[in-house]
Order: sequence, then C-alpha cells, then structure tokens
Amino acid sequence: MTGFPPRSAVPPLDLLPGEIHIWSLRLDPPQPAVERLGRSLSPDEWERANRFRFDKHRRQYVVGRGALRGLVAAYTGVRPEAVRFRYGERGKPYLADPAGDLELNLSNSDEMALVGFVRGVEIGVDIEFRKPMPDCEQISERFFSASEREVLRALPAERKEEAFFNCWTRKEAYLKAVGTGLAVPLDSFDVTLAPGEAPRMLTLEGDAGRAARWFFRHFVPGEQYIGALAIEGAPPGGGDWRVEARELIL
Repeated sequence: MTGFPPRSAVPPLDLLPGEIHIWSLRLDPPQPAVERLGRSLSPDEWERANRFRFDKHRRQYVVGRGALRGLVAAYTGVRPEAVRFRYGERGKPYLADPAGDLELNLSNSDEMALVGFVRGVEIGVDIEFRKPMPDCEQISERFFSASEREVLRALPAERKEEAFFNCWTRKEAYLKAVGTGLAVPLDSFDVTLAPGEAPRMLTLEGDAGRAARWFFRHFVPGEQYIGALAIEGAPPGGGDWRVEARELIL
C-alpha cells in the first residue's frame, strides 16, 4: 500500500469494528511542534527521553510519544496528557484505562514512525528505513528460515535488499503483535518476501493452518521506507479487514 493522505488528529476519530487505521508521521517536525508535543508527555516519559545521549534521538522519542498521545486522545476523547499506558512483559504498550477495546502499536526507524489502531484484537506494526544492505544475505543466514533464505538467494541482486526488508518488517510486525519480541526465534515461522508478492505468513512453527489465521499488509509510507502490519484473525462478522492509511499532520 502506497499513498498516505495527510490528515490531522482532530477529535473525534471514529474507528469501527473491522477497520484498521495506520498513521505515518515524520519525527523531524519544526521545533514549535516538538515543544507542543512534548508538553503532553508524562514524567516517566520525560525521564526516559532525558536518558538519550543524542539530541536527535531524544527529539524522535518526544515527537513519537506526543503524537501517539494525540492520536489516542482523538480516538478516546481524553486529553493527551491524561492518556495512561501500561506495558506487557516485553514492553508492548496498552492503554491503562478502559477505552473500549482500542488496541495500538507503534514503530519508528530513522525519521519516520508508524502507529496502528484496531478494536478487539492484538496489532503489530513495523517500519524500517531502507539503508543500503550489501550484507543482507549474510544477515539472513542468522535470522531467516531455510525457505526464506532460499527465496532471497534466488532473486536478482537488485531485488535482494527490498526482499530482505519485506521479510524483516513482516517478521517484526508479527512479533510485536504477539508481544514477545525476539524471544520467539525469527526462523520459527515463514513469510513471503519476494517483491510484488502478497504479504502473508506461510507456516508458523511448521503449521500452515495457524499461519493462515494471520492478516498482513505491506506499506511504503515514504521514500526509502518499508512498513508492515500483522493481525491475527478475521474481523468481527467475517469478511476482510478495511485498512486506512493516513499521514499525520503535526
């Protein structure tokens, strides 16, 4: 999916059952926007922000967290500074206060982030900046499954890096959906990766039936960026998930 129409997080934002909203945002807005977003952060978020060694990373964290708070506020009707989070064992964020059945996930890479929202099911998103990866085949030997490595080796040289990032983002999105991080080996499940091939999981611990329950979507949220979404199961009432991608105006 390419093309993220710009939109501001003006409340109320409606998210119906069966819909998935994906927001892209730049992490390098003008300084007034950085300061405005920073005013909504909690003391513990500022404590973490101030642990970053470099100003760039501190600014990226502040913008990402402030934008997340603004989006949650627009969906729930609370003030951005009043949003409270709790975290799973591996750091996956959830809303601490009852907010219907709103689930969320976020990811950032370089100067861009993705935030995903859905109701009633776990969601995982990942974004990666497509930096040059001349050693992508060597890295795949450490992390990809045997079948994924075979597909990567068979591709023309000019398609290998794109395929590598396709595979990596889909795997990361799945791990973020289940909330385990790298505690689950990346080679314990297989995903598609060839450029142009529909994103999906092929096997999960050798089981094609379990893999078929997972829904994936591929994104190109910006030049030199690749993103992915993973959700388990079908939407309420069956049918297909309806995915809306938007660029957040800060």
